[in-house]
Amino acid sequence: MNYYILTLGCQMNKSDSERVRTVLEKMGFTWTDKEEEADLLGIIACSVRQKAIDKVYSRISIWNRRKNKKNLLTFVSGCILPADKIKFLKLFDLVFTMDELPDVPDMIRQNGIVTPYSLETGHQDKALPGYGKPEGIKDFPGLLPEPQQADYPKKHSFSVIQEEDPRKKDNRDIMDGFWHISPHYSSSFEAFIPIQNGCDKFCTFCAVPYTRGREVSRPSEEILLELESLVNRGYKSITLLGQNVNSYGLDRKGSEISFPNLLDKIGQFGEKSEKEFWVYFTSPHPRDMTTDVIDTIARYACLAKQIHLPLQSGDDKVLKRMNRKHDLEKYRDIVRYIRKKIPEATLFTDIIVGFNGETKEQFMNSRKALQEFMYNMAYIAIYSPRPGAVSSKWQDTVPHAIKKERLHVLTSDLEKTSRHHTNEMVGKTYRILVTGRGRKNKYMTGLTEGRINVRFLSNDFSLTGKFTNLKITAATDFSVEGELLNIFETNPQE
Repeated sequence: MNYYILTLGCQMNKSDSERVRTVLEKMGFTWTDKEEEADLLGIIACSVRQKAIDKVYSRISIWNRRKNKKNLLTFVSGCILPADKIKFLKLFDLVFTMDELPDVPDMIRQNGIVTPYSLETGHQDKALPGYGKPEGIKDFPGLLPEPQQADYPKKHSFSVIQEEDPRKKDNRDIMDGFWHISPHYSSSFEAFIPIQNGCDKFCTFCAVPYTRGREVSRPSEEILLELESLVNRGYKSITLLGQNVNSYGLDRKGSEISFPNLLDKIGQFGEKSEKEFWVYFTSPHPRDMTTDVIDTIARYACLAKQIHLPLQSGDDKVLKRMNRKHDLEKYRDIVRYIRKKIPEATLFTDIIVGFNGETKEQFMNSRKALQEFMYNMAYIAIYSPRPGAVSSKWQDTVPHAIKKERLHVLTSDLEKTSRHHTNEMVGKTYRILVTGRGRKNKYMTGLTEGRINVRFLSNDFSLTGKFTNLKITAATDFSVEGELLNIFETNPQE
């Protein structure tokens, strides 16, 4: 039997999807790229953006109509607001949170679906309410003990009955079952490692604390073991994920290391391994960005010289309304230190235009900040109220037409600052990681250590996932083109 998952939203959702795939494939389901061929259809949703939620409703409408012709089971998980979750319970067969992922096999069986062939016997088992676990998955690692069958509702999610689950009373344990599931990596050379879940910052525009809960740090030993395993298997690009990665360990003071210490241990492992790989992290918060973090990145070759530092607004009054708990001068000090300690580092950011009450003057301050900090890349978004976030209760005072105009103006400013950086790359040689084939088969694509997009003439697809040296010959606003010089699978010193 086949399954298909539509993943929406950020890198964290993509990482979550990889663990969902592991659970389903342990049950015997087979991935298909064609959703019309799937017997099990799922969405990893994102309540943070309205467009992403609109896609969920559009897709489940199609899937539910398809049930008239085919026996299907549908599920949704990911970043989901309580209000959206209530609506989804009426539309999907299963609605579960990521900490409930180890229980998903039991949820599927309790819905009376015909399970895939047993991994041990090669026979198909009919899993109906009242039956135990099918053969072949009874010892699936990470699963909780099988609950009493009477505890299960006939439809919808374990979420309905797990509100009083004692695990949920202890944030330190809530994600353990999820983190112990090995992900089904979607790439053979790029991987995500979740190090933290949730956020305690409560920015007024953000719904994450309401979709993922409070901050929970993953044990550092598990993080380091997963990273070591990836590197030993030849992975070249690894990203540490969290809603606020640089507050890692603060929820476990005295029993867990800090984020700078975690980076230091990764750096030490990189030196000992003598393997070539780049480690990134996202997304940090300026409030928790310490000089120790920057010093550690500067110290180790495997810690990529690329920093994503969300600005959100260049105006102090807007930052205060956003509850960012830092001002522009604090942000400026961090950027100055980065430029001093890691002058070669690229700087990325996030900016929101049209936040509640943003005046023309305040928007101009964001323009000035973008020009001052000379970002290599900025992810600019139009403010959109999200149910659950504090600002959703405020009147949205900036007309949509003005928001769009400000988006276009800031994007134009970004094109100029980014073009300044890409022009400076011309004539220089850069180490790149080849990521795949371009739209035209005559080109291959890749990324520099600073995550600048590159392309070069080649039809050798076997270069994918390898490091190479490229001499940059031309530049555009956000990318560069170069000539292939040579290839090293690993560090040339080996």
